[in-house]
Amino acid sequence: MPSWGKLLSHSPAGWVAITMAGKWQAGNLPPELTSLVGRRAEIGQVRTACRRSRLVTLTGAGGVGKSRVAQRAAAELRAEFGGGAWLVDLSTLRDGGLVPHAVAGALRLSDQTARPMPEVLTEHLSGRELLIVLDGCEHLAGPCGRVVAALLDAVPGLRVLATSRRPLEVAGETLVVIEPLAVPPADTTALAGDAVTLLAERAAETVPGFDLGKESQEAVVRLCRRLEGIPLAIELAAARLRTLPLGYLADRLDDRFAALGADPAPSGPAAPDPAAPGPAPSGPAAPGEPPWHQALGTAVGWSHELCEPAERLLWARLSVFAGDFDAEAARQVCADERLPERDVGLLLDALAEDSVLTWLPTGAGERYRMLDTLREYGARRLRDLGEEERFKQRHREHYLALSIKGAAGWLGPGQLSWYDRMVGEHDNLRAALDVALSADDGRPALELAGVLAFFWYGCGHVKEGRHHLRQALAQARRPEPALIQALWADGLLAASQGDAQSAEERATQIAVVAGDLHAATPPVSGDVPATPAEEPAAHGDLSAVHRRAAPASAGGFAAYEGAGHVEIYAAVCARALRSAVGVIRGDLAQVLAESEPAYRDRWNDEPPTIAGLLALLCRAHALTVAGRLDQAVAVLEDLRGLCDGRGEQLMRSHGDFLRGQAELRGGRVAAAVRYGQAALRTKRRLHDTFGIGLTVDLLALSAGAAGHSLRAARLLGLAQRVWSNHGQAQAGVPEWVAARRACEAQARAVLGDNAYAAAYRTGYDSDVDAGIAYALEPEGEGLPNSGPHP
Repeated sequence: MPSWGKLLSHSPAGWVAITMAGKWQAGNLPPELTSLVGRRAEIGQVRTACRRSRLVTLTGAGGVGKSRVAQRAAAELRAEFGGGAWLVDLSTLRDGGLVPHAVAGALRLSDQTARPMPEVLTEHLSGRELLIVLDGCEHLAGPCGRVVAALLDAVPGLRVLATSRRPLEVAGETLVVIEPLAVPPADTTALAGDAVTLLAERAAETVPGFDLGKESQEAVVRLCRRLEGIPLAIELAAARLRTLPLGYLADRLDDRFAALGADPAPSGPAAPDPAAPGPAPSGPAAPGEPPWHQALGTAVGWSHELCEPAERLLWARLSVFAGDFDAEAARQVCADERLPERDVGLLLDALAEDSVLTWLPTGAGERYRMLDTLREYGARRLRDLGEEERFKQRHREHYLALSIKGAAGWLGPGQLSWYDRMVGEHDNLRAALDVALSADDGRPALELAGVLAFFWYGCGHVKEGRHHLRQALAQARRPEPALIQALWADGLLAASQGDAQSAEERATQIAVVAGDLHAATPPVSGDVPATPAEEPAAHGDLSAVHRRAAPASAGGFAAYEGAGHVEIYAAVCARALRSAVGVIRGDLAQVLAESEPAYRDRWNDEPPTIAGLLALLCRAHALTVAGRLDQAVAVLEDLRGLCDGRGEQLMRSHGDFLRGQAELRGGRVAAAVRYGQAALRTKRRLHDTFGIGLTVDLLALSAGAAGHSLRAARLLGLAQRVWSNHGQAQAGVPEWVAARRACEAQARAVLGDNAYAAAYRTGYDSDVDAGIAYALEPEGEGLPNSGPHP
């Protein structure tokens, strides 16, 4: 018996097809939020290079504008590539092993099988012509070079445009050096050159009514020349015009250059006061960090010096964040006795006004982001001050606490909000995991990677989750609750990939660890297990953290741990994994036996868990395959009641999909459509590409069964479009593949080859969002055996 869709894996990928002249064109290049001054010659050079060479790397100093040039050139080249142009932002990534995952994520490739990601990428890109922009490669030049070389070798239609402060050193690489903007010639006060134009435009954005013509031409020229035409340096200077006259800024900059002389990064002891101003960070730059040459280093250090002491302190501490962050995270991580929590909000606004931070209004509230070069400056300041490790640990602890709260709220009415929030924090979760995995004690990595089970599984990061979990489990030192949770997380992800062997091994290991833990830590007070003396809770015991942050977590073992029943949770997880293994291997007897306790205890007083609900889904699938449809429907009704009682949607959508299958098998077509559409609405909201493919296929089969052959053909085309981004149509399940082929044959027979092909192509070529809207339209009256409503 085939596996049940690798147990419903997920993807967070949004849809990025854009309509242009009536046709969709794939790509994810972001819109330009500010004007791009000059650069026509460089963009033309890059376009020419990309047509002649399959790998073009833009190099140049930090802050010189490599990313802007690359993205504009890619936008202008996009129409030449049938597969579009795709941006992969690597600036926040620190683990070179995740480069293929980052590329796949940018491409909206949601394959969740156990195959290596490079292999999946190669297969997905095979036969396509597209441009990939790898932005910010310098700190991962080696891993990037290896990935690029492998992809270029396997995919003839692929071209790569990279930005990096150093070459990727791949055979055939063409280097294009991006120079600073043109500045006024020596011995002139003429306001000429793109550097002057950029200063004027950014100053006008900062100071309403700013008129460059009313300023001292000599001061403007001197400022632009001192900053050597580096766009980042000029934008930092323009931001200061809000409070300081241009002539004063030029004089201050002259003074700073004179003080530094010819040494752009003077060495010496760090200032004892973390808030003290200072020059560019001392010492040699680490690989991938910006070369602190005189103009850039002076401009950044000068901007730092103009900040208030508290702003300088916050700048340094904010460098531990990856990507963007919100004000609450900044308060939790950065505030202490030197930097009161009540002041952080105003300081963030001040840094945003000075262009140190970028303000990002979102639907979920205000967020902030620091440019990479400025983050690197702050990080080196923090390192020189001896505070790097302290604030990296605070960052890790904050995101552990956030993840625990997310696990607690996942199977509840806030699930969609938690989905959005955790997806938005992906960069910071990766950064926190990097810190956790670097610890000598294996517990921090187990804690964070394990409690994120809901994120890896529910937000579509199955492969990445297993990448982190394998590293965390390799560091395990002792039996403890965090180890059980990490084993369960890896087993869940393995099952979702159809990896029965690994899931079964994790189930066995969970039982062993639970037994060892129970024997080593017998209860000493009520039902709460004792914490071993050598491992006090203050050291980071996840049990204590769960009791503080999530005493009734539906997403993890805290649901049971408050009563001291970690072994009960372990048993639930192990049985769920064995149920999943039975589904994958087609062992109906094993599925029914292992899921029986979950079915028996479905209405007990314990809150539901992902493990318990998964066991019910496996049971319903087995009953459906066995033809025991009434019993399958009864299980799914109970599952729906459990989910609705807590406001949970993801697991219910899985149940709705299975219910649609059962209804269709029973000949109740209208009911199958309603359940399929109910599942599709949720899966669209959660960007579950795998689930969208399954439910659109279900709706196509239902349309065919109802005699709506034209609609069936269009939906089959749409489903295939979705599957093209998943990696394996119908997850390779023979029963589902056969059902789809039968539907295709029936629709073709009714419509004829030409009409079928036209309808299929209409579905395949449509914008995916528009196609989903079509799939959710009412099919009309008169469908047979309407049955109950979901």
